[in-house]
Amino acid sequence: MSRNASITLTWADGDYVFRLGWGELETLQEACDAGPYVVLNRLHDDTWKIGDISHVIRLGLVGGGMKPVEALKMIRAYVEKYPPVENLIFARAILHAGCIGAPEEKVGEAHAPDLVGSASTTSPTES
Repeated sequence: MSRNASITLTWADGDYVFRLGWGELETLQEACDAGPYVVLNRLHDDTWKIGDISHVIRLGLVGGGMKPVEALKMIRAYVEKYPPVENLIFARAILHAGCIGAPEEKVGEAHAPDLVGSASTTSPTES
């Protein structure tokens, strides 16, 4: 399984895929005048700015496959018409997945050998 930083959330009027890949993170950095991890910290320590929330969600929708015009319409309908705190938890989750990885993503190789309980101390290349 590849770690692509996507996360599916029930938000607004349905279930949406959000993804902040490298390009979206770079755009977020420019829009918020701060690095992605700085924005993430602001979202967690309650020093966020309005744009931190809306840009994260909008760019997450675009990275998840939504057309930019549609993402902007969603932001206007479901972010800008509500108090910022209502979308704060979503922005946190989206940016966390973009910077660190989604919590449900499995780390490591799917078919790695299970070495727990193996008594062998020899390398498979030894004779």
